[in-house]
Amino acid sequence: MSDEACWVDFDLMERFMVDVFRGIGVPDEDAATCAEILITADKRGIDSHGVGRLKTIYYDRIVRDKIQVPVTEFEIVRDHMATAVVDGHHGMGMVISKRCMQMAIDKAEKYGTGMVVARNSTHYGIAGYYALMACEAGMIGLTGTNARPSIAPTFGVDNMLGTNPLVFGMPSDEDFPFTNDYATSVSQRGKIEKYAREGKELPPGWVLDRTGGTKTDAQQVLKDLVAGEAALVPLGGIGEDTGGYKGYGYSTVVEILSAALQQGAFMKQLLGIDDQGSKVPYCLGHFFMAINISAFTELESFEKTTGDILRELRTSTKAPGEERIYTCGEKEHLAWLHRKDKGAPVGTELQKQMLTMRDELGLSQYKFPFE
Repeated sequence: MSDEACWVDFDLMERFMVDVFRGIGVPDEDAATCAEILITADKRGIDSHGVGRLKTIYYDRIVRDKIQVPVTEFEIVRDHMATAVVDGHHGMGMVISKRCMQMAIDKAEKYGTGMVVARNSTHYGIAGYYALMACEAGMIGLTGTNARPSIAPTFGVDNMLGTNPLVFGMPSDEDFPFTNDYATSVSQRGKIEKYAREGKELPPGWVLDRTGGTKTDAQQVLKDLVAGEAALVPLGGIGEDTGGYKGYGYSTVVEILSAALQQGAFMKQLLGIDDQGSKVPYCLGHFFMAINISAFTELESFEKTTGDILRELRTSTKAPGEERIYTCGEKEHLAWLHRKDKGAPVGTELQKQMLTMRDELGLSQYKFPFE
């Protein structure tokens, strides 16, 4: 096995993930959905949310911890014209979420806007996938999710809020839509997990300790986040001088929209551990909104204006020494152009995880280039 990252073909990786999901009890169609959403992250260069999370976030929670259900019971609790409330009953978050966004799109087609919220769900992969679904339907997409407590409020050190992404997708006349797929913290757990797998130190200012100082040991930070001995810094940084209160505010918006409308769990209720210290389902909440552009203006006109805005931003005056100005979604598009013929990079720790899952499930038909 190589000591360095090995590039693995996307088709091979996706087939493997489908079979892993099937092997742990996920129905065929749902397994394909889960694999598609994970591989989309890798294709877009978001390695923190792709195959690197297959074992730790999905496989282990179903097989070892038994806190996630492989067969998803999708219950529509309320359905009223442009809105709906769904209970996912601790099933596959990606399956729940794809259906929710499709419901929102269908409602927006009829009513101009559609909003669907979900409770008792699980990790749903990259938020941008669902915003892109709306873009592909000629709509604006909006989604967010709460998560395990990670972010400290401004001037605090307790990890109270999740990394809570607030993600928009807007179609344009360019080769890619506008998408701002990121957390409301300076960094998120998935990126810290990636640093830990690669044995790298974290940049100062990402993580707070109980004294208000910063921590940089990625392996230790992952343990301390669970133990409540560390917290992520909200988007904008520590304190108010660089606008940390703004990230704190947006994270709170996501927490409310992920819990209050659907009457789901929030903040410390999402620890995944009960009073006896036993692991329990995370009970995450999500929200999905689709806005039908044609209810306001012609889709082509919207796309042209959006594209003009993005192009003017990119052609504005660059700072000294900088080669390029980017707009949201552009780097992910460029990552795809770079990777489409190479595949996904798989480091040594992830290689071990893939081999473990293959061998435990008896998927002997798979031979990887890093072996």
